[in-house]
Amino acid sequence: MPADPAALRHTLAEQIATAHPALDPGWRDAVGTVPRELFLGSAAFHLTGGGWAPLRRAEVGEDEWLRMVYTDQTWVTQVEGRDAADTAVQVTGSPTSSATLPSLVVSTAQAARLRPGQKVLEVGTGTGYSTAVLCHRIGAEKVVSIEYDAGLAANAAAHLHAAGYTPALAVGDGLNGCKEHADYDAIIATCAVRTIPPAWFWQLNDGGTITTSVSGWMLAGGLIHLVLDEEGTAHGRFADHTITYMLARPHERPPSPTFFRQDGSSRPARLDPSLLQDWAGRFVAQLAAPSAELMTTASGVILRDVATGSQAWTEPDGEGWSVHQHGPLRLWDRIEEALQLWQGAGAPGLAEFGMTATPFEQTVWIGSPKSGPSWRLPV
Repeated sequence: MPADPAALRHTLAEQIATAHPALDPGWRDAVGTVPRELFLGSAAFHLTGGGWAPLRRAEVGEDEWLRMVYTDQTWVTQVEGRDAADTAVQVTGSPTSSATLPSLVVSTAQAARLRPGQKVLEVGTGTGYSTAVLCHRIGAEKVVSIEYDAGLAANAAAHLHAAGYTPALAVGDGLNGCKEHADYDAIIATCAVRTIPPAWFWQLNDGGTITTSVSGWMLAGGLIHLVLDEEGTAHGRFADHTITYMLARPHERPPSPTFFRQDGSSRPARLDPSLLQDWAGRFVAQLAAPSAELMTTASGVILRDVATGSQAWTEPDGEGWSVHQHGPLRLWDRIEEALQLWQGAGAPGLAEFGMTATPFEQTVWIGSPKSGPSWRLPV
């Protein structure tokens, strides 16, 4: 029997609702209604041992393609700016656009706590699927979406038109908001940011909200919902689950040179580097060293600071670990201190983290903004 898209949509919606019992029925209905197959086009990438290989709708067959589309899975549609539909060979590099798994799309939308009548700016149109989900729930006339990549924006516009949704669409750097259609009651980002852009504050109505993933170059993200108070300061707490949205392109780390270990000082490590395998632990390390990138090896971890070239790496030493550091920043010292503060607070998950932010100063804290450990983001 041929695959029925409507039946597959309904099944996916029910699966997501079962896995996420707190999900509002309105978002479940959006998953069950929006035709995701219209937003994936004719090809996507899948990861192989040697890189990203294009997977074509015509080659896998319509039934298998539809079953792929209606799994709760992210499908990469662009790698290093190369669209899957325009690529004939396997490519290497980092994904630059994707069709995000539907459960994350609706979880983010629900975290935004949208109310009827609110005007929403979505930063990162992508394929247009998340835009369509918003349109279905709150009405296309209340949705503005901006996309950095002009080619992706054009494809998304075609997808949305085919699905019957007519939001306001723009092309540009969403970190600058979308002044043309401002002001907004809510801003939702489908990409991650290292810090909340000032323009988002300035384009919000009084009492407006920002819902975004705060991440960095160690790629540990946390979903935050911020509410703007009457004095222009935003406050909020992180959601208690891991987030893997791609960083906004202007916030991506610059290309990294080949890593070569430099001579430096050595000492016994006070903490096991495997703490960085814990999502919240890595999030804390990222807060402590916001311009550092992390590499994991069989013998420990390697840290390289993009701004200064400073390095740190660990290796087994008897029953413990030793750490070697080079450069003006003692990266492991900073991270170790932050991890000890986190452990002293009980090594909590992300739900115990919060954020206080203005356009000029942004702080992530644990427990309480006044008494808990805290770190400033690189505004």
